[in-house]
Amino acid sequence: MSIEFDNNLPIYLQIMNYIKRQIVSGILAPGDKILSVRELAAELQINPNTIQRTFQELEREEIVETRRGLGRFVTSEESKIMEIKKEMAGELLEKFVQGMKELGFAERDIVSIVSEAVEQEGEAHERSK
Repeated sequence: MSIEFDNNLPIYLQIMNYIKRQIVSGILAPGDKILSVRELAAELQINPNTIQRTFQELEREEIVETRRGLGRFVTSEESKIMEIKKEMAGELLEKFVQGMKELGFAERDIVSIVSEAVEQEGEAHERSK
């Protein structure tokens, strides 16, 4: 596991986002066991207290659950995972639209550009089959 940390954002939030991305992308499946505090701290070369804070926040958001004596596991609630996925997609879209507006594109132009890009991606995907 490798994360490039941004000095402008608390490390525990960056680790939370990384774990959330792993969950919504399917790398970590519902019910999967996640690394322990010590294992993750050693792997990322981070203070274990930072990892503990990350896990506390993930538990508070009901993204992971602790099973006494067994460790921490990704939630089995598909609806919670879909909620995270939609939230992350919304954040990406907000940044994208804002960036496009800063470049001077009108809303209808943004929609047109996105539509065209999705169409081209679909065609490329079909050709690669």
